[in-house]
Amino acid sequence: MSGRRQRTAAVAESGGTIAPSKSQRAYRLLHDRIVDGTYSPGFRLVLDAIGRELDMSVVPVREAIRRLEAEGLVTFERNIGARVAEIDELEYHDTMETLSYVEGAAISLAAGLYSASDVAAARAINDEMRQSLADFDPVRFTALNEAFHRQLTDVCPNGVLGDVIDTCWKRLARLRQSTFSFVPSRAVPSVDEHDGILALIEEGADPRRIELAVRAHRLATPDAYLHRAQPKP
Repeated sequence: MSGRRQRTAAVAESGGTIAPSKSQRAYRLLHDRIVDGTYSPGFRLVLDAIGRELDMSVVPVREAIRRLEAEGLVTFERNIGARVAEIDELEYHDTMETLSYVEGAAISLAAGLYSASDVAAARAINDEMRQSLADFDPVRFTALNEAFHRQLTDVCPNGVLGDVIDTCWKRLARLRQSTFSFVPSRAVPSVDEHDGILALIEEGADPRRIELAVRAHRLATPDAYLHRAQPKP
């Protein structure tokens, strides 16, 4: 069968969408397990074992691992093989610290510009975050958390601040998409702090007070992660 006919058959079998390749399947499995913490930093990725689990050769698994390596989620060492990348604690802290300043500034600049629908949309996202605590999925929670924060910062009239914020989010995604996998204890306080920020916006609090609240909220998560990461004496 020609390559074109094979693609057509794949589309037909998948109900109109192209079926994922073996490499894509391997990538998705490994990516999801790294992000949700199933494969912790330093975990060795054994190609043969992964291939057997997915019923495929090591070739597509190796392709998936190379893609993850390019994204900074996997490292490869001679005579050792592929491992889940360690989180660069300094880069993570510096990124979160930067985000705390620029996001605090962005939300304070937008403080007098929020409409009732802006606040309602942010509150709806936070309510969804609270409901998700009952069946906690750190990856989904992290996605909702980003949506909440972007709902507030997108109103900021300063486009340069918006660009910096976007860069920080992308850097965090490369470092690890779900810090809540490592500090799930931050989930409940984070939702409560969101409520506090929204309350300040609704009452028309001084922008500086709002900025400091956002900054404190932002720094609490890396502080919790770094504290957790310290070896016990």
